[in-house]
Amino acid sequence: MKPRFQLFELQKIPTSKFLMNPVELKEYIDFEVKRVYFITQPVEDSGAHCHTDEKEFFILIQGTCDASIDRGNGLEEFSLQAPTSALYVAEYVWHQFKNFSPDAILLALSSTNYDPVRHGYIENYEDYLKRRDSIFHP
Repeated sequence: MKPRFQLFELQKIPTSKFLMNPVELKEYIDFEVKRVYFITQPVEDSGAHCHTDEKEFFILIQGTCDASIDRGNGLEEFSLQAPTSALYVAEYVWHQFKNFSPDAILLALSSTNYDPVRHGYIENYEDYLKRRDSIFHP
């Protein structure tokens, strides 16, 4: 069973012409990718939230940022640095990205299609804590 959250350091393969960072998805995710999006030109932190039915895999392509994560044990901070930082976020994992460098590019692979109404999102941390405790600490 895949952990609810996992931080990865991606492989680096130097060649004579470039540095390659391969991502064999079967080694990192347990879902079919239905959507790919990029976060670029950040001017503030991303919105903090969790999903009730979506899994995501984030790869920092360029720059730096921090991730604030609650995977059932309270908030934890992780520093990410391109091009080797990636993280997997399952359902009911609170997450937010912040402190982006101006050149940051964050790639996201999602298990769901885009929903402009945001069904399946919990955006209030207190509401999340109530749901989290009933799921992780029944």
